[in-house]
Amino acid sequence: MIAMLTGRLVHQEPSRGIVDVSGVGYEIFATSRSLVSWADADQITVHVSTQVREDAITLYGFDRPLDREAFAVLLGVSGVGPKMALAALEALTVEELTRAVEADDVLALTTIAGVGRKKAQRLALELKGKLPASFEVDPARTRTPIAPSDPLPLALAQLDYGKSEIDKALAGLQADGIDVDQPLEQRLAAALRVLAGG
Repeated sequence: MIAMLTGRLVHQEPSRGIVDVSGVGYEIFATSRSLVSWADADQITVHVSTQVREDAITLYGFDRPLDREAFAVLLGVSGVGPKMALAALEALTVEELTRAVEADDVLALTTIAGVGRKKAQRLALELKGKLPASFEVDPARTRTPIAPSDPLPLALAQLDYGKSEIDKALAGLQADGIDVDQPLEQRLAAALRVLAGG
């Protein structure tokens, strides 16, 4: 099994890259964050999870052993394959994913491609206490906490807005002095104006 590669990224797509290791090109599937960070480096070390099927051997690459470990934990959840596990780490860092799971933040988990509310609830249940995390989170990446009693985030989620857009809307309402005590219809209209740039 391939566990680590050291070389140079010579080709990059949104979720796929080719790492040249001494003249041999290895196809790696990774998050866009990882691929972007590798693109500018002269030499990279990729921590690899090798997934073997009857018809293919697929390499999934990560910046840190921590990310590879989280990927392995995600694969242990019923109904989660390598593509969804990678999508989870694309949508959320390991630290953000761990916080969402431990806080039962279903809204954050539904930002993962292919994950609806029911699957998000199952992820929170099955992953609780299992994910690794260093919790060395960049303050710029932390998410705006959402009061569980506030129906606005759920209303925006039902309109297909993602977590980052909902965070932006909530921050905009706070800046405009519109608090949670005001009617939902008024706050929703104001949130939509924020998201529309109005």
